[in-house]
Amino acid sequence: MDDFLAAALGFPAVLFGFALLVVIGYWLLVLAGGLDPADHGHAGDPDPGADGADGTGHGGPAGLVAAAGLGGVPVSVVLSLLIAVAWFLSLAGTALLADADVPAPLWAALSAGVLAGALAGSWAAAWVLVRPLRHLFPDERPPSRLDFVGRVCVIRTGRVGPDFGQAEVAAEDGSTAIVQVRTEPAPPPGGGPEWPHPGEPGLTAGATALIFHYDADGEFFLVAPFDAAPGPAA
Repeated sequence: MDDFLAAALGFPAVLFGFALLVVIGYWLLVLAGGLDPADHGHAGDPDPGADGADGTGHGGPAGLVAAAGLGGVPVSVVLSLLIAVAWFLSLAGTALLADADVPAPLWAALSAGVLAGALAGSWAAAWVLVRPLRHLFPDERPPSRLDFVGRVCVIRTGRVGPDFGQAEVAAEDGSTAIVQVRTEPAPPPGGGPEWPHPGEPGLTAGATALIFHYDADGEFFLVAPFDAAPGPAA
């Protein structure tokens, strides 16, 4: 027992030992239902340049994990694997060094080698273990404002024009959101056959409208009147 404690508190095992205690505490909270691993980021496509539906790429810990080839599972799972394996390898290396009778300068160099070996070994082990785990964590596309395009909304302001308007729209999961909506600008004087909606009636509170475009620069949706009620049979 004394030898184990000496190895666990020796360099470099002690560096990963404290991190391992944090990992153990984290998973105890997960088992108790206090945390959800998916809430702390998901390392998606291993290609770090892949963009989401909104044009936002992976960043932060998820981006680093994906860049290391360990994407496809929650970041918390990957980090737990890395820390656990690195601690075990460094513990084994520290224990071996404890029995070696070498000069202090050589011992320091060997300890640094154990640290580097533990890091490389933990990455290799995680790379192997992540492959089968990906089947348990299918990659889900994050929600996007583009998901509202093609949906019917209900106008919530007194009017909707090219410069003002809000509407309520329901997402696929049943939740609702208030979004900024606009109509297309008024046609030029005299109209013209190229104008898509000549004489389009105004939208008022309670009316239904169809979302047909999202303007990313202005952060609003373009809508057109839409009658949700079925018409009479022909």
